[in-house]
Amino acid sequence: MIKTYNEALARNFLGQSPQWYKNSIIFFLLFNPIALWLFGPFVTGWILLLEFIFTLALALKCYPLQPGGLLAIEAVLLGMTSPGAVYQETIGAFEVILLLIFMVAGIYFMKDLLLFVFTKLLLKVRSKLTLSILFSIVAAVLSAFLDALTVTAVLISVGVGFYSVYHKVASGHHSEHHHGDDTHIHHYQREHLEQFRAFLRSLLMHGAVGTALGGVCTLVGEPQNLLIAERAGWTFIEFFLTMAPVTMPVLIGGLLTCAFLELTGWFGYGAKLPEEVRCILEDYDKEQSDKRTARDDAALIVQALVALVLVLSLAFHVASVGLVGLMIIVLLTAFNGIIEEHQIGHAFEEALPFTALLVVFFAIVAVIHDQHLFQPVIDYVFSLDVGVQPAMFFVANGVLSMISDNVFVATVYINEVRATLDAGKISREHFDMLAVAINTGTNLPSVATPNGQAAFLFLLTSALAPLIRLSYGKMVFMALPYTLVLGSLGLLCVLNYHSISAAMGLSS
Repeated sequence: MIKTYNEALARNFLGQSPQWYKNSIIFFLLFNPIALWLFGPFVTGWILLLEFIFTLALALKCYPLQPGGLLAIEAVLLGMTSPGAVYQETIGAFEVILLLIFMVAGIYFMKDLLLFVFTKLLLKVRSKLTLSILFSIVAAVLSAFLDALTVTAVLISVGVGFYSVYHKVASGHHSEHHHGDDTHIHHYQREHLEQFRAFLRSLLMHGAVGTALGGVCTLVGEPQNLLIAERAGWTFIEFFLTMAPVTMPVLIGGLLTCAFLELTGWFGYGAKLPEEVRCILEDYDKEQSDKRTARDDAALIVQALVALVLVLSLAFHVASVGLVGLMIIVLLTAFNGIIEEHQIGHAFEEALPFTALLVVFFAIVAVIHDQHLFQPVIDYVFSLDVGVQPAMFFVANGVLSMISDNVFVATVYINEVRATLDAGKISREHFDMLAVAINTGTNLPSVATPNGQAAFLFLLTSALAPLIRLSYGKMVFMALPYTLVLGSLGLLCVLNYHSISAAMGLSS
C-alpha cells in the first residue's frame, strides 16, 4: 500500500513533465540547504537564481509557476528573504499586477473586432509581401496600445479557424473531423496543405515579431515596461518619446527585414497562399458574414468605440493603466450584454497564471535584494566609462532575456539601477539612459527564443503550433534574422541615442 502511494505521489509531482526534469527540481530543493550551510547566503542566492532561470528556460517542460514557486517557498523557509520582503516587492509592482489582471481581461472582450480586422486583411490582400508587412504593422500597433499576448491569441484564433476550415474540406470529412489527422487528406491536396502550413507559419512569425516591435514602444506593450515607467515616473507619452530614438529606427528595421525575408524566401519565409485554399476560405468567410446579425454588427461598433476610448485614456494618462483596463471591461460587457459571471470569468483565465508567476518573480527579486546578489555586477558596470554603460546594460539584459524571461530580467535590473539613483551614485539623466537600455535590451534581443518573449511561448504552446509544424527549433531558426537585426540595430541606437534624439527633434 505504501509503495502504491509513493508511486502515485511520484507520478503526481509536476505531472507530465519528464522524469529528468522532476529529478532536477528535487535535487535543487535538497541541495540548497546544504549549499547554504557550506557556502553561505550569497553563493546560495546565486545558485537559487540560476535554478530559477533553469525553470524559466525549460518552460515548455513545465510551467515555471510550480517549480519556481517551490524554490521561492524554500528561499523564505531558509531565511534568504522574508514574507514581508516579498510582499513589499509585490506592492511596489502593484500597477503591473493590475495591468495583467484587468487590461488583458478587458482586451479579451475586444477579440471579435480584432478577429474581424485580421480576417479581412488575410483575405482581401492578395500580395504576400504586402500582407506580411500589414500583419506586422497591425500587430505592432495593437500591441503598443493593447497587449501582446491577446494580439497573439487573436492571430492564433485566425490561424486555427482557417486551417480547420481548409483541412476539413481537403479531407472530405465534414462531421466529427479532427484537423490534426492528415490520414484522409487527398493525395493531390497534400502539396497545397504543406504550402498553406508554410504560409501560416511565416505569417504568424511576422505577426509575433510585430508584437515585439510594438510592445517595446509604450508602457502597456509589455508588463515590464510599466514597471520601468513606474520606477522612472514616466507617463504614457513620456515613455513613448523617451524610447523613440531606439524603438522607431528598430521598427523600420524590423519591417524592412520582413520585406527582405518575403522577397528572398530565406529562413522559411516567402510561401504564398494557394489559390484553391483562398477560394475555400473566401467561401467560408462569406458564409460567416451572411450569418452575422444586427446585434453582432452593433457589438463590433461598440468594441471599435471602446478601443478609441482606450487609446485616448492611455495617451492622456487619465488613470492607472490597470484601472483603465477595468473601465474597458465594464464598458464592453455592459454595452454588449455580457452580464453573467461565468461569461466574464473566461476573460481572466489567460492572464492570472502569469500574474501568479509574476509574484513568484518578486520572491526571487526579494532574495536578490536581501542578499545583494547583483551588487558586484552593478558596481562593475558602473566602474566602466559612462558612455559604455548603457550598451553593457543592453547586452546583459538581451543575453539573459534570450534564455530567461524578459519580465524577470527587467524587474531585477531596473530595481537595482533605481536603488543606485536613490543612493545618489548616478544622475537622473544617466538613470533615464539606463532605463532605455534595460527596456529595449529585454524586449528586442529576446525574440531569439520562445523563453524570452511571452507571445512567442504562447504561440509555441498553442493548439496551432503542431498543426502548422512550428517546433521550438523552427521558431528559433525563423526568428534568427529578426534577432540579428533587432539586436544589432537596437544596440547601435543605444550607443548613438543622443545623436538620434537630436535628429528626431526630441532633445530637451
